[in-house]
Amino acid sequence: MPGRPSRWLLRVAFAAHLRPDQSAGYVAVRPTPRSRSQALGFLKCFLGVLKMEMTEMTGVSLKRGALVVEDNDSGVPAEETKKQKLSECSLTKGQVGLQNDFLSISEDVPGPPDTVSTGKGGKNSEAQLEDEEEEEEDGLSEECEEEESESFADMMKHGLTEADVGITKFVSSHQGFSGILKERYSDFVVHEIGKDGRISHLNDLSIPVDEEDPSEDIFTVLTAEEKQRLEELQLFKNKETSVAIEVIEDTKEKRTVIHQAIKSLFPGLETKTEDREGKKYIVAYHAAGKKALANPRKHSWPKSRGSYCHFVLYKENKDTMDAINVLSRYLRVKPNIFSYMGTKDKRAITVQEIAVLKITAQRLAHLNKCLMNFKLGNFSYQKNPLKLGELQGNHFTVVLRNITGTDDQVQQAMNSLREIGFINYYGMQRFGTTAVPTYQVGRAILQNSWTEVMDLILKPRSGAEKGYLVKCREEWAKTKDPAAALRKLPVKRCVEGQLLRGLSKYGMKNIVSAFGIIPRNNRLMYIHSYQSYVWNNMVSKRIEDYGLKPVPGDLVLKGVQEAYREMLTADNLDIDNMRHKIRDYSLSGAYRKIIIRPQNVSWEVVAYDDPKIPLFNTDVDNLEGKPPPVFASEGKYRALKMDFSLPPSTYATMAIREVLKMDTSIKNQTQLNTTWLR
Repeated sequence: MPGRPSRWLLRVAFAAHLRPDQSAGYVAVRPTPRSRSQALGFLKCFLGVLKMEMTEMTGVSLKRGALVVEDNDSGVPAEETKKQKLSECSLTKGQVGLQNDFLSISEDVPGPPDTVSTGKGGKNSEAQLEDEEEEEEDGLSEECEEEESESFADMMKHGLTEADVGITKFVSSHQGFSGILKERYSDFVVHEIGKDGRISHLNDLSIPVDEEDPSEDIFTVLTAEEKQRLEELQLFKNKETSVAIEVIEDTKEKRTVIHQAIKSLFPGLETKTEDREGKKYIVAYHAAGKKALANPRKHSWPKSRGSYCHFVLYKENKDTMDAINVLSRYLRVKPNIFSYMGTKDKRAITVQEIAVLKITAQRLAHLNKCLMNFKLGNFSYQKNPLKLGELQGNHFTVVLRNITGTDDQVQQAMNSLREIGFINYYGMQRFGTTAVPTYQVGRAILQNSWTEVMDLILKPRSGAEKGYLVKCREEWAKTKDPAAALRKLPVKRCVEGQLLRGLSKYGMKNIVSAFGIIPRNNRLMYIHSYQSYVWNNMVSKRIEDYGLKPVPGDLVLKGVQEAYREMLTADNLDIDNMRHKIRDYSLSGAYRKIIIRPQNVSWEVVAYDDPKIPLFNTDVDNLEGKPPPVFASEGKYRALKMDFSLPPSTYATMAIREVLKMDTSIKNQTQLNTTWLR
């Protein structure tokens, strides 16, 4: 870049992704070959710390925090286009439903909810909450699935635009054009890049040969009624201490299969054979209480086999936590025995590696017969689980439909993306989809304004929400009675339901403890949203004032520090003291790049006539032997198909924004595509 010093690298620090138990450290530096992408600047906002320094360097090794944010552009309660198959699965009615009503910025959830911690005023146990919710039917009642009178596009008129969250600048000079992002969720495909640098693909459905695995008969030997009784026993849903199953056509082989079926399909249950009045019965009973669900039976796992089954998960239109919840319900285990390297988008097709503790590849592969929108494969047994942050990034295949740009405009835009890159803004999904942005809740938490936190989460608002949430909010606004509002929710595991449960338990004068009932990761998402809001605004101001040239204050809190101080002061926060009375909400610092240059960039403009046809093959298409689509030289519509790789904690939508030079918010996109939720 003309006029750029040859040996300067700048960095930004903002407390976006350090866990509360991590301290903000300085970046580690080592000599490496300098690339153009490294020379574009970084900015530092280090809340609570004021240091002044400039560092000359030729390369950087940056140690990231463990929390990883992938590009998840869901943020919208999308209607499912398919229902899960149940005909071949041993899943009873109470397990069919899913809960996916957590915060709409679900991309920041790094894993199963931690043990809940509360503020002063009471002790809370996640296990107690689970006990209270066991009687709750997962899924929605017919009343909650009623059609909304207002269209989604109309509801999203109340949503956020990019300017509302500080996303205002571009770094390229090409002329923009319009295109529809995610007209179909299959237009957005994410493949995880593992710690070894390989892109994850689902290309092998075979099961590792293991002589110790039980036969396939375990999936069919039990009747639906027997499975129902065993599940109720396993989950302590009745007063029975055991379940006896009569062995018809008694043989040793038949008894062995029944023993294996119960132990494999219902973790935590043990079995024994009894003679009763001349008949053989297999009696199932509890082995180790409720903890057995979260701790699979140790003695049933071969010592020579790795404790973790690793597999590639292909999923459609589900975020990672929803997918884990589905798998855990079908396998009858706790979600916390699963591990992964990062969360993935909902409104997309995604492929990522998952590990699960002491569940056989055989059982996992059987789910391919049970579930739609999921496919599991590439099984292997390993000694260790996966850890958050171990991935190197994600590879994206994205289709922008109905583009208006000429071939020359597309060429200029894509060349600019490859050579200059894009501003590393936090994407719109970080801030929610309703008229109450999540960053406002985060700001109120930092201000210790707990009444405002409660009101912001529970008050009525315009925007895209499910009918039962609307009724819950209306009840809250009318009565301020948490128990009455809670009764309006058929699914009480959403954030609103958890807060109302906490208010019912601790009272309206102990909001801190009531808020603490919400799982820690979900609470921290509000804080992260506010941090992202500050980051976006400061990056926009820095680029407006200085462009891409490095200046004093990029590496440390100097020069542009007054902009930070002014913004936080306006929010009644002290940049020199971001310690909070509750440790979880204290902010430390971290570095984040201002400019990202995607790798492995390629693109193609294709013509098509039918807006519903897929424009490229997925991994499942390839497994099924489907030929790739063939395009004509001319068509009614034109689409831009683009491929690129990004590091962790960056948003593909912000790369696409730089290409199109247009607002990528749901509010804007729904005006382009009113059939977004089909």
